[in-house]
Amino acid sequence: MMGTHASRCIDIRASLLLGVAAVAAWAGSSSTVSAQVAQVSINVPAQPLAASLMQIGRQARAEIIYAATDVRGLRATAVQGARSTEEALRLALRGTGLAVRRTAQGAFLIEAATYGIAAAPALAQQSGTLAVESEARDAGDIIVTARRSEERLQDVPISITVFTQEQINNRNIVNTADLAAYTPSLSVNSRFGAEKASFAIRGFVQETNTSPSVGVYFADVAAPRSAGGTPGGNGVGVGALFDLENVQVLKGPQGTLFGRNTTGGAVLLVPRRPTDSLEGYAEISLGDYDLRRGQSVINIPVAETFKVRLGVDRQTRKGYQRNYSGVGPDRFGDVDYWAFRGSIVANLTPDLENYFIASFTKSDTNGTVPRIVLCDRAAATPGGAPVPIRSQTARLGCAQLDRQNARGDNLWDIESGHPDPFLRLRQWQVINTTTWRASDTLTVKNIVSYGEYRERGALSIAGDNFVLLPGQPGAGSRYNFQQLFPSANQDNSSQSTFTEELQFQGESGALRWQAGGYLEVSSPIGISAGNTFTLSCTDPINLLCFSPFGASGTASYPQTKTTFNNKGIYAQASYDLNDVLTLTGGLRYTWDRASQYTQTTRIRFPAPNRPEYICTDTLRFQAPGGGPLVVANPVQCGQTFRVSSEKPTWLINMDYKPVEDVMLYAKYARGYRAGGIASSYIGLETWGPEKVDAYEVGAKASFRGAVSGYFNIAGFYNDFSEQQLAAGLIPRPSSGLAGGLAIINAGKSRIYGVEVDSGVTLFDTMRLELGYTYLSTKLQSIIIPTLPPESPFSQVTPTAQAGEQLALSPKHRVTTTATYTLPLDERLGSFSVGATYVYTAKQVAVLSSPLGILPETHLLNLNANWGGVGGSPVDLAFFMTNVTNKAYPVNVTNGYRSAGFDAYILNQPRMWGVRLRYSFGD
Repeated sequence: MMGTHASRCIDIRASLLLGVAAVAAWAGSSSTVSAQVAQVSINVPAQPLAASLMQIGRQARAEIIYAATDVRGLRATAVQGARSTEEALRLALRGTGLAVRRTAQGAFLIEAATYGIAAAPALAQQSGTLAVESEARDAGDIIVTARRSEERLQDVPISITVFTQEQINNRNIVNTADLAAYTPSLSVNSRFGAEKASFAIRGFVQETNTSPSVGVYFADVAAPRSAGGTPGGNGVGVGALFDLENVQVLKGPQGTLFGRNTTGGAVLLVPRRPTDSLEGYAEISLGDYDLRRGQSVINIPVAETFKVRLGVDRQTRKGYQRNYSGVGPDRFGDVDYWAFRGSIVANLTPDLENYFIASFTKSDTNGTVPRIVLCDRAAATPGGAPVPIRSQTARLGCAQLDRQNARGDNLWDIESGHPDPFLRLRQWQVINTTTWRASDTLTVKNIVSYGEYRERGALSIAGDNFVLLPGQPGAGSRYNFQQLFPSANQDNSSQSTFTEELQFQGESGALRWQAGGYLEVSSPIGISAGNTFTLSCTDPINLLCFSPFGASGTASYPQTKTTFNNKGIYAQASYDLNDVLTLTGGLRYTWDRASQYTQTTRIRFPAPNRPEYICTDTLRFQAPGGGPLVVANPVQCGQTFRVSSEKPTWLINMDYKPVEDVMLYAKYARGYRAGGIASSYIGLETWGPEKVDAYEVGAKASFRGAVSGYFNIAGFYNDFSEQQLAAGLIPRPSSGLAGGLAIINAGKSRIYGVEVDSGVTLFDTMRLELGYTYLSTKLQSIIIPTLPPESPFSQVTPTAQAGEQLALSPKHRVTTTATYTLPLDERLGSFSVGATYVYTAKQVAVLSSPLGILPETHLLNLNANWGGVGGSPVDLAFFMTNVTNKAYPVNVTNGYRSAGFDAYILNQPRMWGVRLRYSFGD
């Protein structure tokens, strides 16, 4: 529930504050549907409007949200008799210039009728104009849940970027990478493709095998974990970005109120809840690359106290990467997924609500392939003997690069030598939220969830299509360099996640508070495994292979089971010191535990097609006379690693509202991210937690009239300690390893910057939006761990260097959108055209590769929307992304130091499509 009673809001606040007629049936996202639909006895005299709203809320047991400044000095007409809540409110508002609409969570929002969308969502959906009008919605109209309760965006002292579902549709945002392209301060690590990408905010990056630095929450529940060898899970799942109320990107540490402690921020996906109207839509999209997408949603009010909402999203698209190797599929970068979602709201009593969500997604694609763009030609032509393995692979990389150049390939043309690549993702989750309005001042909420994530794949990690060259052993044979193959009957990752959160919310006078406890247990469903080959194989699955370059050729066979256990208790409270000043404080204590059982082996070939298993960990498993330990069963290499930490985190915030529609705030927060385990990093298997002290000041201002809009600005400074950074591992020639990445705790970093988020609507026809981020990051010191003499690795090469900027942290990022709505007769519908331009300055991917500095990019997207075509319930839209068809890298493979060649991971080319939607409803 919004923590501010309407009466207190009117009495003590002279500036813009949310008022809530708070004798609600329940709090937060809850609302009494019977109060919305059924008639109740209302008896309210003509009186000041604020008093009428309070009494209607109490008598109808409904939640009413309004700004104190909107109702000050206004009087309401008398309302008497049996009426629905909405009808009663419309009568009370008659002649005031205000209107009422319901939020997706069921609350009633009172707002000025001259701006925003006065129609209820069901009516707007029926007319087909919602998709166009919502683009012009001011920030003051947007309801967010950044502090675990409903508040207007402009009243939350946090730097937030919000996308409505209509904005998501217009920008054709369908995955994590798309979302990051439109959000200043938000970057994405797409090393293994868009479907497995992870977020970075303000320089806080999630490296491989680390916990997310940016937490992703769907309906207040953290995303299911993954524990595979490459990033996946933990984020915005495939097919999640449909039928949403909004997506909220919160910047800065969010550990006080949200389930997992994170240092960078949080991304909240808020699904649309079932409503009391029979409504829905069917939508189809067609476009180039054989784009086919269909969506369908239906909302069914089975009874006044029982509502159901069902949705499905299906998309296929041909890959944009053309494969010229003649091996495997001819296209990569394709899309092929199903997403299902069902939700139920059951009002068990007027004070007790149960909200249930079930979702399932499946994706079956060929994955994406890096494109080799650089090789070390000096290393490829060595003198003397023996020839180092790096020289051998550099020669193969140069040969592939020469073939690509001879054909005149563009950057989206690749060569993949993997015979059967694929990427299969499965995720399902159930969430149950029970909300009990125990009294007028206390709400109890319990959120429980269970989910499973499975990933199975085969891919070319380095983008190679190597055939051994004349002069190399086995000339003419195919050479599989760091190619991942699936293990029989084992997923690359298979993990379950259970969460339980008990939450209390209350208020007393000028005090509003929340407190609760959080539990998360993530357990392996089975062994997570995968074979990575650096061998010449005619049949990798059946181990028909040989090593052309001696001991350097092996197949890595990691088998792991990982368990996470996270517990936390928290409390946060806000106190109104006077009419304009509010102090907020929060405290959390977290216990993190993780363990990983591993039985990791390498398969070497003393003779062709004769495999021999040895323990990968040569530090702890050695033969009696020295050297690798040969085993008959991987269990003989079994061992368990554990890591644990416990830390307090906190928040102190002061917000000040000197005049109407203006808020200033200052905040200090301590953030923390747990350590982790990756047993494949021999000698560096575990790493510790990182922490950040975050300081932020900001201002939010809104204005209305013929020119309406908002302007938000925030400045921040982060003092970062023990940062979790990726570091390359250079193998010893005799190790049989092909290199790798480890996680180390660096020394200190500092991050500071400025964020601007603004929008203005000119005379109801032109909407201009601007987002800008200035980000300065610097790794001030770094401690490189010392490897023991018996380590299979000779050198640790961090991806960042002292005095340099951090990865995926562009200094400048600008996003600007212009939308023009044509002044047409309402009978024709509403027609708008829009354009979005995104500039991203050059940024570091890794500093250990010549390709490690990514160039600046310019992205232009277009859209056109015709809502309510000819007065019908039909919407028609056109979209085009990357209009200039510019290719640019989004990451690199970072293999130059160890293999003598390197490759880019590329963005998507120009794509366009048309979308047709038919809406229906009461």
